Amino acid sequence: MIRLVLFDIDGTLVHTGGAGVKAFAKVFATHFGATDHFERLKFAGRTDVSLVREFFGFHNIPATEENFTAFFDQYVFWLDHILSTSRTDMCPGVKEWLEGLRGLPSPPLRGLLTGNIRLGAEIKLRHFDLWDWFETGAFADDSEDRDEIARVAKERGGRILGRRLAGEEVLVIGDTPLDVRCARAIGAKILAVATGGATLEELRRNEPDYLVRDLREIQPEDVCGRMERREPGKHSTPTI
Repeated sequence: MIRLVLFDIDGTLVHTGGAGVKAFAKVFATHFGATDHFERLKFAGRTDVSLVREFFGFHNIPATEENFTAFFDQYVFWLDHILSTSRTDMCPGVKEWLEGLRGLPSPPLRGLLTGNIRLGAEIKLRHFDLWDWFETGAFADDSEDRDEIARVAKERGGRILGRRLAGEEVLVIGDTPLDVRCARAIGAKILAVATGGATLEELRRNEPDYLVRDLREIQPEDVCGRMERREPGKHSTPTI
């Protein structure tokens, strides 16, 4: 039985029209005077802190606490501003999935597992009126490493539920191979959705437990009991 469901944000829950990437570029340019090599950054599945550290390295900017603080103070301002003028959308099936989870006879805890800093995650999800759907989570503030963020999210969920969770009681939902990897790092099940950073074929090669084009292809009741591997187009009822 799944007791904790952890969602990635970008490409899994929402598309922000590149607001986060644009906010990163804006701060690097205006606060640090650094514009070259920005195209070398690969955002999908990464943590905000690791991306900033990598770009600092491109420009020999000291990776000090002061510089990280300066970056993220400016970043959340620009993210909020750019989101307000961006073309954004929620990924297909997300609201229905959240409602479906809440309506289960024994609803699992709903959480976030994201490479966003916490305030960045909140700004993005409040833009879509989604923030209050989540009861726990872990963020780039907790660790620079995505696998460690997954461990923190699992432990926090367990504390809320009042017991230590087994890996098979946790479901991670994400859109990149890195989401698959961090789920495996905590022994969790993984539902991969091809709505963001990777194609269906790229995700299939990483052998997720469930693989769908988007969340309309599968229902919460199909995956919150005992799970079996399933791919798009195979709509037989799982054994629960």
